[in-house]
Amino acid sequence: MKNFSKGQIEDQLSKKFMQFEREFLGRGPINVKTDIIRDMVLVRLEGVLTKAEVELAKDLDGILMVKSMRSKLLENGKQYLTKIISEVTGCDIVSMHTDISTKSGERVILIKMDKVLFG
Repeated sequence: MKNFSKGQIEDQLSKKFMQFEREFLGRGPINVKTDIIRDMVLVRLEGVLTKAEVELAKDLDGILMVKSMRSKLLENGKQYLTKIISEVTGCDIVSMHTDISTKSGERVILIKMDKVLFG
């Protein structure tokens, strides 16, 4: 990590999250943007909903199902994500938080690291 700039690490993380979405969840987002803020990594994924999820999310029950399912899938992939984060940053994950908009198809993931990456 010491030989890489903040932008290079953010780019590497974006690529790894794109790969995670494709390999672990079966479908990749249209775009991924990652920002490192002190000891946090903020990942924004655009275009993550499948056509079936868009249809399902037309009422409140469906919205809650999509949000719950996506949250559970991310939790199930935490070991994979922990490995990605560690390889790219040299840090461990303290906590991970996520939400998805069923209107815009955008997902955000906030990861709290065990140390400050860039002050």
